[in-house]
Amino acid sequence: MDTIASLFSFITTPVSWVIVQFHSLYGAIFGPDSGWAWGLSIVSLVVLIRICLIPLFVKQIKATRGMQALQPKMKAIQERYKNDKQRQSEEMMKLYKETGTNPLSSCLPILAQSPFFFALYHVLAAIANGKTIGVINESLLASARQAHIFGAPLAAKFTDSEEKVAALGASLTDVRIVTAIMIILMSLSQFYTQRQLMQKNVDLSVKTPFMQQQKMLMYIFPLIFAFMGINFPVGVLVYWLTTNVWTMGQQMYVINQNPTPGSKAQDQYLTRLLKHVSTHGELKGRGKKKIVAAIVAKGPDRNDNERKFIAALTKQGLAAQADGSVIKSAEATADSDAASGGAAKRQQPKRQSKSQRQTPPKPSSKK
Repeated sequence: MDTIASLFSFITTPVSWVIVQFHSLYGAIFGPDSGWAWGLSIVSLVVLIRICLIPLFVKQIKATRGMQALQPKMKAIQERYKNDKQRQSEEMMKLYKETGTNPLSSCLPILAQSPFFFALYHVLAAIANGKTIGVINESLLASARQAHIFGAPLAAKFTDSEEKVAALGASLTDVRIVTAIMIILMSLSQFYTQRQLMQKNVDLSVKTPFMQQQKMLMYIFPLIFAFMGINFPVGVLVYWLTTNVWTMGQQMYVINQNPTPGSKAQDQYLTRLLKHVSTHGELKGRGKKKIVAAIVAKGPDRNDNERKFIAALTKQGLAAQADGSVIKSAEATADSDAASGGAAKRQQPKRQSKSQRQTPPKPSSKK
């Protein structure tokens, strides 16, 4: 781990500078040597990084959905060219190019965040060894070595010896209890995030190997985090636990507001949308209208959730429009009639016969 972290030493100075800036803020509140000041500085570093990575997260969501939509076509290519791996690879690349899908896009947030993660690890390892690094000078180093979170030093690890932990002013028992709890929370948050994705935001109507792979990762990733976590300093565990919680909350928001078509989350979202329309008699919000407009545009290609939503609207005497608005069916009919001129037609006068037209009208008699 130390060797990998040293590869990203070129950004340890920016990372340490950001931490020091946040530390100067929190240090004025909690005290410069407080574990809260240093711990919240790491949490703030995560928040800052994740805010900067939001555009990549959006690309990740689009890439993941694109890959899910392509699974049936990819499976057909694999079966057609199962004896010709080169042709199979060429057809796959052609499919990606035609649809504008990049399989690596789903890994962008993790790849972009990795340098900061290893740089932080490098900074904390230097603190544990009593070495200055980046903009952390001797006074800041001494302050960071005194900082404890629930009795565990920021630079201590689960695997550290009792002598090394004692040099940081803590007991081995406290360090192992705190790190064990944080490792468990880190693994559970990773598991829940992946489970939430699999159970709620996957198109259940399409059974593909991609879903099986995601299900395997749901169990493998937490085990990997648990195994690696025993070698992480407490500060890195704070970093990774924070980013897991951020990911979980960010994904929960996306699932609730913009679910994958055909998923359980979409069914729940459309049920809430129907309840909203039934209560208010109209649809408010640009995001909601955009989703309804997309459903209307699909026409006969709607999935079961979307057909059920349209049918429920019709049953309540409502109709979804192309612009995403929802109006009463009677209003929709009236608008249609007005556009065609059906409701505005004037009654034509009764047609007279030829003899009636030639006979002059009789003069009225006066008394």
